[in-house]
Amino acid sequence: MSNALPTPETIVRTVLPNGMIVLVREDHASPVAVLQGSLRVGAVQETPAQAGLAAFVAGMLTRGSAHYDYEAFNAAVENVGASLTVSADTHSTDFGVTALAEDFEALLGVLADLLQRPTFPPEHIERLRQMKLVGIQEREQDTASVAARRFHEALFGREHPYGRATEGYLETVRALQRHDLVDFHAHTFTPQGAVLAIAGDVEARRVVDVLAAHFGDWRAAVDAPPVIPPVRRQGGGQVHASMPGKVQSDILIGTYGVRRADPDFYAVRVANCILGQFGMMGRLGERVREEQGLAYYCYSAAVAEQEDGVWFAAAGVNPDDVEAAIDSILAEFERLGSERVGAEELADSQAYLTGIVPLTLETNEGVASTLLNMEWYGLGLDYLQRYPSLINGVTAADVQRVAAHYLHPENCVISTAGPDWMERA
Repeated sequence: MSNALPTPETIVRTVLPNGMIVLVREDHASPVAVLQGSLRVGAVQETPAQAGLAAFVAGMLTRGSAHYDYEAFNAAVENVGASLTVSADTHSTDFGVTALAEDFEALLGVLADLLQRPTFPPEHIERLRQMKLVGIQEREQDTASVAARRFHEALFGREHPYGRATEGYLETVRALQRHDLVDFHAHTFTPQGAVLAIAGDVEARRVVDVLAAHFGDWRAAVDAPPVIPPVRRQGGGQVHASMPGKVQSDILIGTYGVRRADPDFYAVRVANCILGQFGMMGRLGERVREEQGLAYYCYSAAVAEQEDGVWFAAAGVNPDDVEAAIDSILAEFERLGSERVGAEELADSQAYLTGIVPLTLETNEGVASTLLNMEWYGLGLDYLQRYPSLINGVTAADVQRVAAHYLHPENCVISTAGPDWMERA
């Protein structure tokens, strides 16, 4: 893989007449090609009663299309040692293809067929439904998953797409019918605004022509884009999911963060690295886990969606240590917002955040994923050249400001799952 960062001069960007955006970065170091792509359809197009529908549709796409039934699809992929995956998220249906360069064009034909012409075989709907129901049941027995789900529900509510489980719930997945899947695909799947990013041993103009041949006639009629309801922001609180008999409790503490386009995005990224990412999971890992011995793991994450975000800390603890761990995490929130971070700690985190970028671009998968992200969020083809200055431009005052603003302990939701620690304390 070439060590040079993709530049605007080495990225071929094409918009097809139907609105599909294609980005290609050639790299002939190895005979492999990768595609990462997203359609602008996801859980935001579901109603609350249909929770899990977008994920169900995505799971069905590889189980039968006009020219590839389930067996033919698997043969087309597995016989050449390739991979082709599809999944759904809040705002997107995501897909990926990895293959030897000589097989790549054939796999693009398979991908085009399943995205545009799925058949939703009834027997496979029931098989996938049972797999999903088992997965949901397993999720509801996992303390970390339950704490995370309750956390998002407390912030956004299940009526909001950001507050719902993307995979749905037992009652919603059981209720979905074949016509729901067919209608969802017919009314929401469109090439308009879709992004396909390709990296590897391809000839850029050739692969654009192939994609135009496979997708150029796609003119799906779709409903109006979904209107995402505004979040009714509220103060903090505490929610607990009682799970007797568990030997571990899991904690999520946090609140609303920033959307991806927010001017504070990079300051939050640096602050979060200091708080719970750098080294052995930042200050949280050093203080809560290493020094105090209160957690099996402890880290923080800042997730920025298109319309909103969350900033939280997560920890897995002995049920007897829940209260002490919560107090310790909140103390680190408070310290980051009240004390100016030192120059060395700031510089170390900035060096880490800029240094990991070349590492992620050492594979074709990393390049394709990065190009997709750049286009999806409108960051520009020169984003990788601008990124270091965006990170290094964050000051100690910026870190303190965003921590004080977003991580105020009184505004935090505290979500716990496990034995009833409040009664035990």
